[in-house]
Amino acid sequence: MKNEIKFEFSDTIGGYVTGFNKEKRIFGIRTTDGREFEVKLTSNTYARGPRNLGEAYVDYTSKMEELLVKGQYLFTIGIYYHDHGRYTFEAKVLIFPGEGIGRYRFEEDAHWWIRQAKSIADFFIKAQFGSPEKIDYRNYRTFLSLTGERKGDFRQETDTISRLVYGFASAFMLTGEDRFLEAAEKGVEYLREHMRFYDVDENVVYWYHGIDVRGGKEHKIFASEFGDDYDAIPMYEQIYALAGPTQVYRLNGDPAIMKDIKMTIDLFDRFFLDKEKEGYFSHIDPVTLDPRSESLGGNRARKNWNSVGDHAPAYLINLWLATEDSKYRDFLAYTADCITKYFPDYEHSPFVQERFFEDWSHDKTWGWQQNRAVVGHNLKIAWNLMRINNLIAKKEYVDLAKKIAEIMPKVGMDRQRGGWYDVMERELKEGEEFYRFAWHDRKAWWQQEQGILAYQILYGVLKDKEYLRYARESAAFYNSFFLDYEDGAVYFNVLNNGLPFLLGTERLKGSHSMSGYHSIELAYLSAVYTNLLNTKQPLDLYFKPLPGGFPEGILRVQPDILPKGVVKVSEVWVDGKPWKNFDAEKMTVELPNLNYRAKIKVRLVPVK
Repeated sequence: MKNEIKFEFSDTIGGYVTGFNKEKRIFGIRTTDGREFEVKLTSNTYARGPRNLGEAYVDYTSKMEELLVKGQYLFTIGIYYHDHGRYTFEAKVLIFPGEGIGRYRFEEDAHWWIRQAKSIADFFIKAQFGSPEKIDYRNYRTFLSLTGERKGDFRQETDTISRLVYGFASAFMLTGEDRFLEAAEKGVEYLREHMRFYDVDENVVYWYHGIDVRGGKEHKIFASEFGDDYDAIPMYEQIYALAGPTQVYRLNGDPAIMKDIKMTIDLFDRFFLDKEKEGYFSHIDPVTLDPRSESLGGNRARKNWNSVGDHAPAYLINLWLATEDSKYRDFLAYTADCITKYFPDYEHSPFVQERFFEDWSHDKTWGWQQNRAVVGHNLKIAWNLMRINNLIAKKEYVDLAKKIAEIMPKVGMDRQRGGWYDVMERELKEGEEFYRFAWHDRKAWWQQEQGILAYQILYGVLKDKEYLRYARESAAFYNSFFLDYEDGAVYFNVLNNGLPFLLGTERLKGSHSMSGYHSIELAYLSAVYTNLLNTKQPLDLYFKPLPGGFPEGILRVQPDILPKGVVKVSEVWVDGKPWKNFDAEKMTVELPNLNYRAKIKVRLVPVK
């Protein structure tokens, strides 16, 4: 019989214990979609408990049997054997995310995500600069090895610096430790001096793709040099150039940063915006700034997820949080309206459509994407629609977010092992029952972030227990398999069974795709959503405004766009001393009139 599986193979099962027979040393496990398996313990089976970055190994072997109670969630790594016409699964490792039914250490420990952010930020300071005393972006490398080692001659890419700056700024917000603020502010200064171009004729700012540094000499690279974006200015590079500076602006109110942000948005509105048919074009010509230039080839007059949807998470939500300016609220609504109007394609696919021609007809032949879906983009839409809905309530935002949340576990989640897949074919071919993987069944760190945050905020707002279950399962997989305890930070990709995949660029800790952005963004927002919306614990945030920086001396300290009235400020300290001039409900602080930079600590608490 062809394709008959009569050989042993290793794999992982994630699920809930259904029972344990101590005499036979066999326990039952039910996957998230309700399928049941029997797992046999062997004399060599061992167990480990939840472990954060920077912590020692947590051995649970001595108590693993007492933890095998009905309802306990865990992962088991083992081997299937084909015995007498059926499979036996023998466990080699059990991984517990917590002790007890519905208990997860990353929820119970209010500082879990904060310590994780701190550890990752420290990894990148050491890798990029050597130590906190040597922070100098002339030494920055886009590419870092698994252990954080750098190369000699190098390219510095604007987006990866900006993303790392975001990570440092967010780590400072969570910890108040000045080395992170120094790294963030020096990064913004370096971006402004080396990567920013002020177009005098058009009175706009745009950002270089990067610079090459060889033998101490600097060569600026204006247009993108990536294959799919070659010789064009892609919208997503300009968007992510603002990610770090905007987060830093939330902390210090630097007017120079705000000027750059406004002039870059002017670039978007004058040259990327489609004023006739809505949305933003994905690329413009580097000379004429024309999105319809013939020189753009396959990128001529195109729109995509990044050009429309990435504004909100990359910088625009943080810009609104820092200013509460109505024009940024309207900008958020505009992008969300475009997404709900044009992206759903449920008559043909369970995944949204991500690429479009100028008239919003579907582009199914572009570059690497063809007619494929990025699982994380679907989840990212659900996450950000819920954030925007907390500011501008619209039924269509919630409806699409809920629809994505219902569909994605069935087609984009690994319901056998846990975690979220990468790129999938959007449609089934004749005779197919399961949606196919485009290249592999590995799982990327950033797509886990989208799944965790989407279901965390869905639960936090709508209180549907199924959303909480998916949030917990997603966070359990990420914290069990993506953290690199040996060298620090997180792995780029893991295999479907959770083991690290360490080949090619996926072996790296720094690359065009990876910096200290998604991992620290996840830690920051998981701390916000878990503490303030789920477990109802306080959260401290830190700021360090420039004297005279924020207009009218008002510091806005909302941690994210949360539902109105669920969080307030309970206490504020200025350089460690209590400060009473704040509005608890509006979450604003009236800054003291000082001629030096004071550190502002704010305690946010859930409203009971």
